[in-house]
Amino acid sequence: MLATALRRGHKPACKSAPFRKNGTTAVGCNVGDYAELKRIFTEEDVKAFAALSLDCNPLHLDHEVASQSLFGQRVVHGVLVQSMISAVMGTRMPGPGSIYLSQTLQFTAPVFFDEEVVARVKVLERKRSTAVIETICTAVARDKVVLKGQAVVKCP
Repeated sequence: MLATALRRGHKPACKSAPFRKNGTTAVGCNVGDYAELKRIFTEEDVKAFAALSLDCNPLHLDHEVASQSLFGQRVVHGVLVQSMISAVMGTRMPGPGSIYLSQTLQFTAPVFFDEEVVARVKVLERKRSTAVIETICTAVARDKVVLKGQAVVKCP
C-alpha cells in the first residue's frame, strides 16, 4: 500500500506542468482555459485511502454491507474522487504555485471500483490574482457526472 511504499523510500509518481508566467497573467488561468486528468480507481486505491483518511465506512470496503446499500456494491470515497480536482489544478491548470482557497461540491452519483473517471476544470471568472473555476468529474463509460462544483484559486 501507499504508506508502506512511502516508508520504503518510494515517491509517488507526480508529474506537473512547468511553472510558467506570461507577463502578469499566469498561463492557464484565463477565462475559458481548461484542463483534464483521467484515472481509474482500484480496490487498492480505496483501501490505501481508507487507511490514510481513517474513513473505513463498510460502504467502501465490505462487499456484503455494500451489496445491501442504495448502490448495491462498494463505491469509491467521494473525497478520493474530489482529489483529482486538486491534482488537475495543482499540476496542470492553473498549475504549480496555485493555491486552493475554497471549493463547493455536489456528489451527484457514485464511482465504482475499476471505473475510469475524468476530472475537468475550467476557468469561469478571473479577478486580479484569483480565478473561479468550474469543477466536474465524470464516469467515462456511463457518461455520468459524479461530482460538480466550483473552486476559488489564487493563480501563480
